[in-house]
Formats: sequence, structure tokens, C-alpha cells
Amino acid sequence: MRELANRIKQLGTELGFQDVRITSTDVSKHSEHLKNWLASKFHGDMGWMENHRELRAHPEHLQEGTLRIISVRLEYMQNQTQATEILEQPSKAYVSRYALGRDYHKLMRKRLTQLGKEVTQYAESHGFRAFVDSAPVLERGIAENAGMGWIGKNTMLINAKAGSYFFLGELFTNLPLPVDPPQETMHCGSCSSCLDLCPTNAFVAPHVLDARKCISYLTIEYDGIIDEELRPLMGNRIYGCDDCQMVCPWNKFTQESSEQDFAPRHQLDNIELLELFLWTEDEFLKNTEGSPIRRAGYQKWQRNIAIALGNAPAQTKILDTLKEKLDQSSEMVAPHIEWAIQQQTTKAQLITLKQE
Repeated sequence: MRELANRIKQLGTELGFQDVRITSTDVSKHSEHLKNWLASKFHGDMGWMENHRELRAHPEHLQEGTLRIISVRLEYMQNQTQATEILEQPSKAYVSRYALGRDYHKLMRKRLTQLGKEVTQYAESHGFRAFVDSAPVLERGIAENAGMGWIGKNTMLINAKAGSYFFLGELFTNLPLPVDPPQETMHCGSCSSCLDLCPTNAFVAPHVLDARKCISYLTIEYDGIIDEELRPLMGNRIYGCDDCQMVCPWNKFTQESSEQDFAPRHQLDNIELLELFLWTEDEFLKNTEGSPIRRAGYQKWQRNIAIALGNAPAQTKILDTLKEKLDQSSEMVAPHIEWAIQQQTTKAQLITLKQE
């Protein structure tokens, strides 16, 4: 089995994965952490996090006969320097780096399934199932158990040679493969940059994120009216947030991804907020086809951009566009446009006073 395990890792690397490791189905330590996190209601409106808790605690129940889990990672970062530059240009839109290109789910699942089929050539009795953020699977816990890295204070999986800008996927298998040693040491040390520099102060403690204040949750998962106190802190982040990764010292080891599917589409890595705000719903659906952004939907997209426009420098064009959009907006979007109009108006008045 040792020889087969080595062959599986080689096949995974040939398919484009940067790391391939093997672990057991025991995730008891991580499922206990999840239980406590849910009990504190830090998951907000993500009810699906509470569902199938038993399956998260016992991954072998997801696929009958599972004995081992093959964990893989795929790097996605392209042009890391530019990410910081966009955050410093408040009239431009910041989209989380993972979402700039093609949706990773299908790409990774296809490769994992291919890996499973190729392994069957070496073990005819091989039964498998691929997962990519698509089922109640504790992906980061599994990856940590497999020795792929450690879960940092920012709750992200960190690899000492590659940082944290990568996707995770799993292949459940019935083969009794030898397992890799787990990552038992957390190499964050006394560093607290991710906790201290979170824009909305969403970390309650090391390893504990209150999703209800997290910009990624607010812009992607949350369907309601965003608290006015949080809006100014969101800046120009309209889909997700990478700040806790940007400030992580380990991401100096990040490698640029060569995956063309992750290359930015529709200039989303360097585009004006106002241009995106003017997209019609049809344009949104067309331009986000095959993109993870589609998941948020047009209404949340409009809401998020309205907040960012409120945070942008005063511009007559922005104010006029916000006013034009207000009458056409939904009940969820309208309060955010009204807030943005107020912000833009106040900034314009301050500029006028200074000039007098």
C-alpha cells in the first residue's frame, strides 16, 4: 500500500495539485471546535453549518466504506501585489482573489474524479467519491490532519512553503492506505496581525471568527440589511475579503498560480465601482457565468457596491448614479443606496466648506 500511496501522490501532482496527502477519517478535535463555535452563534444566518453535524463529525458516513481521505490543495493567487494596490484605490472594486476567475468547484472536482479513476487502474476494488466545498466536510481539519499545514489564528489553513492562498479538495477512498503524519505544531507564534488588522474586528479570539462581522460573510452569505456601523469599515470590498491573509507573514511564500482558469475575467481585478454598479441583472448573469460570484446574486452585488460607493471619494457622477438607481432598487438594496447618497452628500459638503 505504501507504493500505491506514493503513486497516488504522483498522479495528483501530474493533474496539477500542488500537494497530495492522506489521512484517516478521525476529525473529532475539529468537530468539537465546530460544535462550540455553533453554540456561540458565530455562524450567523448560515443555517447549513448546523445541518448534518453528524456527517461532519464522521466523514466515513458520507461515503460507505470510506477508510481514508486523500486531501489536495490547488493554488489560485495571481498578482498578489495588485491586490493591495486596489484596496488603496477606493473608487475601484475589490473582489476576493479566489473569485476573479473560473469557479474552482467544477475544475477541482473533475480532476479529483479523474484521480480516483486512475487509481482504480492500480486497485480494481477502489471505491471513491470527490468533494470540493460541496458537502458537510471539515476540509481544513482534514488537511491539517493530513499534514498539509496548520489552521492559523485567522482560521485559514497555512502551509509553511506556500502560505494560504489555495483551494482544498478531498477524495474519499475505501483503500487502507498508509496515512501521513498530522501537522501538530502551529507556527503562528506570537504574531497577531490577522486578528489586529481585520477591518471589522471580526475575530473574537485566536482561531475564533464571528462570521456575523466578517466581510466575506456579509458580502456573500448574508441576505439582509448590513449594519450601518459596519458599512464604513467595508471600504471597497464588494465580494469577500482577503485582509487576514494579506497581512499573514507566511504569505510571503505564496506562489503565483499558473492555472489559466483562475486568471481574472472581465477586468474584475482592476475595475471602477461605478462601472460594476451600472451592470444590469442580465449583464451580471452573463459576466458571472462560470464564476463563484454568481452565487451571491444580483441584489447582494448591488447592495455591496452601493456601500463601497458610499465609502468612495465624493464624485458628482457617483451621487447622480446612486440617485438614479434608488427608484429601481429592491427593499434590501434601497437602504444601502440611501446611506451611500448621504455619505457622498456629506463628503461633497465638506469639500465645499474647505474651499470657501
